[in-house]
Amino acid sequence: MRSLNFWVLPAVFLAALLNAAKAGDWPAFRGPDGNGISVEKNVPTEWGPKKNIKWRFKLPGMGNSSPIVSNGRVFLTCATEQGSKRSLFCFDRKSGEALWVKSVEFNGNEATHKTNPYAGSSPVANGKRVVVWHGNAGLFCYDFAGKELWQQNPGSVQHTWGYGSSPIIHGQKIIMNVGPGAETALVALDLNSGDILWKTDEPGGANDRDDRGDGLNPGYIGSWSTPVVTKVEGEDQIVCIMPTRVVGYEPEDGQIIWSCDGMPSPRGNLVYTSPIISSDLCVALGGFKGPALAFKMGGVGDITKSNRLWREAEKQPQRIGSGVILGDHLFTANAGPGTAQCIEVKTGKIVWENRLGGDCWGSLISVNGLLYVTDQNGTTTVFKPSTEKFDLVADNRLNEPSNATPAFSDGEIFIRTDQAIYCISEK
Repeated sequence: MRSLNFWVLPAVFLAALLNAAKAGDWPAFRGPDGNGISVEKNVPTEWGPKKNIKWRFKLPGMGNSSPIVSNGRVFLTCATEQGSKRSLFCFDRKSGEALWVKSVEFNGNEATHKTNPYAGSSPVANGKRVVVWHGNAGLFCYDFAGKELWQQNPGSVQHTWGYGSSPIIHGQKIIMNVGPGAETALVALDLNSGDILWKTDEPGGANDRDDRGDGLNPGYIGSWSTPVVTKVEGEDQIVCIMPTRVVGYEPEDGQIIWSCDGMPSPRGNLVYTSPIISSDLCVALGGFKGPALAFKMGGVGDITKSNRLWREAEKQPQRIGSGVILGDHLFTANAGPGTAQCIEVKTGKIVWENRLGGDCWGSLISVNGLLYVTDQNGTTTVFKPSTEKFDLVADNRLNEPSNATPAFSDGEIFIRTDQAIYCISEK
């Protein structure tokens, strides 16, 4: 494996960019707090191939990862040459110019599925450093000039559907859900050195299927959930959905504080979504038509009996993208069938359900009193978070397939399709 440098910036231009005033950033998957909620105002609600497109950059390869925005830069991963070249792109957010690309060559053994190219993980940044996970090719950290600072292998991933969880930054730590596969763990690394600080293994991993014949888990198993840091009983905790349970971790040492069971289903123990959190409540959504559940976070040990509010396992949709909680209601956009739903958080009751134009792999985002989600046809549906009915505002078509989640920064929207990355702006 070797690193390839394609573009290098002049030092003077770099210094000017580094000193630029930081706009409202979207530095991680699902935003600054990982909850899919943006504080942006005056965001476009309508666009198309010839309307409100500030810039478009044609990408060399597909990927399910989402763009992030940090300190004047836009970062995005791509994979080419059947995954043997995995790249991190850095764009100027104003012009769309590709400032630099860092690529890693990998020719090892790593399975995936045709619907999940080898660019399934979104990068994360803090205004000075950007971290990207390329699956078995490793975890890499660069400064904003594109200089590689360190690389690390946090663990092996081996699953027929590939990898997809994204790293997050908490203080001076990088937190990752490393998996799926026989080696499944939540891992913390030092942001400055890449050293592994702690690793908390999750029991019951499997490469593809759990074929132990015990009748409990006859199908596929794996978690692609991106962890979230939240306050629980006044203290920071890391929350992540693992294949069979939701787990709360101590950020300092990775100790498991509590867990809530309920994710397995006869179709398999599969999770694609992030924890959906509001105050002390958490909603977890299973994949492959697996169960949905809600519980009150807090306590110690197995809190399933004491804290779980509800669990629904019958006739669930396929869920890949994460939803958002607004007030007492959860809003989701599903991957099969492609429907939007409004659900009471405390009861699990479906208030309304409405068919969208396509299946949604991207996550739902709340912005300025509206909800945005991009479907697999590249259409971003904007609707009001009404608790009475589906209230459409606009359907915005780019006519290019997409499995990604939009990023919102300084009144602009950044959307990744299979063919390009777009900056949507009314400026």
